[in-house]
Amino acid sequence: MYDEESDVITSSVSLNDEDKTIIITEQLIREVLNFPDDENSPTSFTEIMVMGCMLRMRYSGLHRKGGYDVMIDYQMCMLTALVWNKKYNFSRIVSHYMKKNITSCSKTWIYPRFVQMILDHAYPDLVKDEDNDLLVLHHIDNETLIISSRYHKI
Repeated sequence: MYDEESDVITSSVSLNDEDKTIIITEQLIREVLNFPDDENSPTSFTEIMVMGCMLRMRYSGLHRKGGYDVMIDYQMCMLTALVWNKKYNFSRIVSHYMKKNITSCSKTWIYPRFVQMILDHAYPDLVKDEDNDLLVLHHIDNETLIISSRYHKI
């Protein structure tokens, strides 16, 4: 559940037949996911900076209002931050889209691995029922990479 007034996501999990509450904030996301940002880091860059980065990488997407049709603006800003080693508030973007997912009619999970990491951080003794749990994620290993390489060119 998203509380707009306090700007937090509240959820509950069952631990030893007892409901426990977890409050997800931007700061918790930053801490658990170990993003190297802070609350003052930007979430956007100038259009010239982003376009310059894309052109230097020889990105050939179609232009739209100075941007590109194939990539969403925040994705281009993330890529620009990574390429040019600029500060960027990844935590705020993840938090924003988690909230947006909760308040929309969509039934698609956004950032399921991040959600699992947050739950594991808050409740390390949380028992996972691999047969009945909706969200069971496994770490990627060599076998998983070999399987996925069959579907995608490396």
